[in-house]
This record gives sequence, C-alpha cells and structure tokens, in this order.
Amino acid sequence: MRIRASVAVVTGALALSALSVPSAQAADGGLDFPGTSGPSAYSSGAGKITKVTVNGGKNIAIGLGKKKFTVEVSASNKGGVGAAVAILWRGSTPETATNFLEPQEVGDIPCKYTRTTATCKFSYVVDPKPDLSNGDAGKWKVWAMAVDGNGDTVALKENYKTVKIQRAAQATANATPEPVKKGKTVTVTGSLTRASWDNNKYNGFASGSVNLQYKKLGTSQWKTLKTVSADSRGKVKATTTATSDGYYRFQYAGSTSTGYAASVADKIDVR
Repeated sequence: MRIRASVAVVTGALALSALSVPSAQAADGGLDFPGTSGPSAYSSGAGKITKVTVNGGKNIAIGLGKKKFTVEVSASNKGGVGAAVAILWRGSTPETATNFLEPQEVGDIPCKYTRTTATCKFSYVVDPKPDLSNGDAGKWKVWAMAVDGNGDTVALKENYKTVKIQRAAQATANATPEPVKKGKTVTVTGSLTRASWDNNKYNGFASGSVNLQYKKLGTSQWKTLKTVSADSRGKVKATTTATSDGYYRFQYAGSTSTGYAASVADKIDVR
C-alpha cells in the first residue's frame, strides 16, 4: 500500500531529522536538547502523542487550486523527544488506506523542546488535481509518531484523531427589485456550487440546502429567514417581505464533505 511506503519514508526522514537538529547538538557530538545533560538522557521510553492540531483546528476546504495548511504535533517521553510528525490518511485501516497526505518537508523540522517534550510544526501543500478525487471528501484519520534523540520510535498512534477535508463551496445572491416598497416582495436568486476534484470545475450543487439570511442596515447580526434547496443545476430562489433597508445573502452551513459558503451580501433600499 502507498501509505506503508509513505510511512517508511517519513519515519526514516524523521529519525534522521531527530539526529540532525542543529540547535540540539552537544559539544561531544551527541544530542543535548534544552534541560538535558546529553546523550544518556535519550533512552527510549513509553512516550505518547499529546496533541495534534491540523489547520489550526479548522476544517480543510479545498477548491481547485493548491491548499496550504500546517500540522502541529506534540509528544512527550521521559527520556526526551527528538521529533514528531503526522500523516493524514483515509480508509478503514492503514493497511487498506485508499489515500494519504504527508508533509511537504520532513528534513528540516522546526520544533520547540523541553526536557521531556517536543512540539513540531509541518507545512502541507495539497494539489487536488493529482492528490484527491471527489470520493476523498469527508473524514480523514491522523497517523502520528515521535522518535527520541537517537531516532528510535517512542510513540505511535495510527488513528489519533479525525479531521475533515472538504470540497470547497461557493454561493451567489442577487436581491430584486431595487429599490422596493415596504411590504412588497423581495426575490433573491443565486447559485450554490462546489468544487469537483474529478473534473477540476465548480459544478452546481444539486439539492444543497441554503439559508436566506437578512441583516438590517446598521446592525451586525444575520438572521435566517428561511431555508430552501438548490435545483438540479444548483440554482437557488427565495422570496421574503421587505421591511427596512438591509442586506440579503445565501448561506450554506457546510457538511462533512462540503465546506461552508456565504454569498456576498446584496443591499436593498426600502422606500
């Protein structure tokens, strides 16, 4: 499986990185991370992955272009941690994984150390054209590991947590007539589309549910007036009654496989 090969490559690079962190070199050539007394402090122990933060804790919505985000991995071990890394994978088990995403670089790992911990931050760059298909949208698992200063594995979690990688969505809205008399009907039309990683286009999101929202002029809060569904082409239409000057928009709340979207607000003058 591809993930096995990827894990092997990353594991090897991670071990080498742990042994070559410039700021961690002791005078005798051994590792001397902050708070330690040299190589003897790096006996392998029962370490653990303590935290993994993907994309700042937010879902990863990917459109048609490259998406950059970071993954931060924290680990602890009584004998110290040399480096830690994470890989994103999709499937039931690592052995049957259907896809994986790995860090852009693992050769020069920026980590922060204490005597028993390390927090390492990696950059990811995902290009949907070669890396993803529509079937990949949804929940992904996080494989994480840490090595000590000798490059020996001290912690490993095949499924530490799950994250959502979503197809990005877009919404548009146009409110008419402009201006409108108070008490008359306002008609809002627009569209809901989402990125297709299969044909590299934004296609109409058939039957996607959107909220018609209104914000009174001079206020900051959006109010949901009603929920409607897009037609088979992703076209959306909703009506409401004009009350006062304000803004209208369509909002898609998002799902496991599709990202959040809100149209540009369209202002209506009520006379």
